[in-house]
Amino acid sequence: MGKKQIHFNAFEMNCITHLSPGLWRYPGDEALKYKDIEYWQNIAKIAEKGLFDAIFIADVLGVYDVYNSDNQAALRGAVQTPVNDPIQLAAIGAAVTQNLGFGITAGVPFEQPFPFARRLSTLDHLTKGRVGWNIVTGYLPSANANIGQKELPHDERYTQADEYMEVLYKLLEGSWEDDAVILDKKTGAFADPNKIHPINHKGQYYEVPGIHICEPSIQRMPVLFQAGNSPRGLEFAAKHAEAIFIAPIAKAYTKDAVKQVRQALIKAGRDPYSAKIYVLATIITDKTQKLAQAKYNDLLSYVSEEGSLVLNSGWLGENLGKYALDDLLSNIKSNAMLGKVEEYANSKTDNGKQWSLRELIKVAGIGALGQKIVGGAKEVCDELEKLVEHSDADGFNLAYATTPGTFEDVVEFIVPELQKRGSYQLEYQSGSLRNKLFGKGDRLSQDHIGSKYRYNGEFWGK
Repeated sequence: MGKKQIHFNAFEMNCITHLSPGLWRYPGDEALKYKDIEYWQNIAKIAEKGLFDAIFIADVLGVYDVYNSDNQAALRGAVQTPVNDPIQLAAIGAAVTQNLGFGITAGVPFEQPFPFARRLSTLDHLTKGRVGWNIVTGYLPSANANIGQKELPHDERYTQADEYMEVLYKLLEGSWEDDAVILDKKTGAFADPNKIHPINHKGQYYEVPGIHICEPSIQRMPVLFQAGNSPRGLEFAAKHAEAIFIAPIAKAYTKDAVKQVRQALIKAGRDPYSAKIYVLATIITDKTQKLAQAKYNDLLSYVSEEGSLVLNSGWLGENLGKYALDDLLSNIKSNAMLGKVEEYANSKTDNGKQWSLRELIKVAGIGALGQKIVGGAKEVCDELEKLVEHSDADGFNLAYATTPGTFEDVVEFIVPELQKRGSYQLEYQSGSLRNKLFGKGDRLSQDHIGSKYRYNGEFWGK
């Protein structure tokens, strides 16, 4: 049996500052070109050259205004504001690549399921089955306010999302039978109307009576990505997700975080390896360890401490502007990312210290709270292999310090070394994103809850 293969995603966002505030000022950084098609196509080409699984495109529909109770610092530092829509980037990138996947983020509270199902089918057609969807329930109060919605309690957001998924499964998996499209040119029949079914969904949050208005795409349901790490979020991820992102702050906690996900999958009645688990990480590398460390030190000098506090205040649902440097982060009450709040209370830093604002600032400036791996190819690859072996994760969601420089460095220095060691794929699998990830075809697996909504000759999905 060969070595476990390490998988990479490029973690991006359609904005100037994603997870490394202040770094858009770094010489050679191209984040200010985020409005240009060519910028995104270049990133897609770099990721495909490095045989990455996907570009994973994060999103928020709101402003980070928890820090100091206003949006001033977020706007001043371009901290995930301005932010453009992520969905169009999949088609733009697919136009210049053959194999790379595209994971787009869309929030359940902000997208009605009926038109959103059409967007997913459209993207799956245009990318030839290379699209994934990152399901988010939203955590910024400003997003709800701007669409006139009351913010739901944390756990109820996932109850709503469960029903949302049910509607999408019915539309994408069940509305059209596999042989509904007949293309009979003699009779002029494109499809057999008797094989296209209204879903007649009437639930607590949604009422969708009609048919899906797209013919079936290659994957039907795109690959499902999720990052819920609260108890309720993890339950949701274990039920639906095929790729799960985790962001353990301390390396020592990574094994526990992965184990937690695998156990949740078993509890949901699924194979513990039916979902790929990606760990958030930022790799700073160069020809030698010395050059990599010098690069990292140089990058650190551009970090915006204020921007980092803006992001973390939004994620924690707590205004960190009112904290003193040595205040501990263990008593936060939140309706935002509860898993992150719990981790501050129950884990320690890599140096064995309790989490205070001072410790947070030290680690959060570049790549937010993900693992930082700094070194030449040998040192980085040693660390990556060790982390995967120790934790049982499948790979890494790579945040950048500079764009596209960080990804270019990984492709130039790290990918060839991992390939030499037998720890990284030498070529892409054929077919859809789902088949590339799991090698079991284009459709949701038979043991996935979504497969239960396929039309089976009688009314389904009651």
